[in-house]
Amino acid sequence: MPQVLNEVVSLSSRTLGSGAARLEVSEMGFGVMGMTYHRGVVGDTAQMIRLLHEARSFGCTYFDTAEIYGPYTNEALLGEAFGSRSDVLIATKFGHKIVNGQACYGGLDSTPAAIRRSCEGSLRRLKRETIDLYYQHRADPNVPAEEVAGTVKALIAEGKVRAFGLSEVSADYIRRAHAVLPITAVQNEYHLMWRRPE
Repeated sequence: MPQVLNEVVSLSSRTLGSGAARLEVSEMGFGVMGMTYHRGVVGDTAQMIRLLHEARSFGCTYFDTAEIYGPYTNEALLGEAFGSRSDVLIATKFGHKIVNGQACYGGLDSTPAAIRRSCEGSLRRLKRETIDLYYQHRADPNVPAEEVAGTVKALIAEGKVRAFGLSEVSADYIRRAHAVLPITAVQNEYHLMWRRPE
């Protein structure tokens, strides 16, 4: 638990993944989604950036977003707040279909070409040269896990991505992807109102 003394917070770190896929992040991360998307009234940009900076000053180094949040506005907020700061790690996600800037709800696209387009767009909006942790947001039934992992593996070789994650997928899917490229993190929604992982 963070120790609060005279308004100074010290967060410990934790390790995601292992070996070459290992990432060191703060024990508590910051989910940015609700700052521009899906959780009520969108806040003032300057105020949201101040909040992000305050979280970083308290020791949070790990911030989570996705291109579908907005779409795009959430990544742009993080890019404006932090840009290429090396003391901040950013996770973002690909895989939802977006056409002409509009989300196609229920539509998925994890083809290699779509992953590459998403990666380039995310890098531009985040104002970074490398995405620290790149998640597949949902499994695309039309693209094998091995093909998705192979595409991200190529992006890692090109220096555009550091580590690979999966969100809301089965244990079998994780095993298949991991055989091609070691998985650093798995993300699942889990709370009192959503207990499907059980």
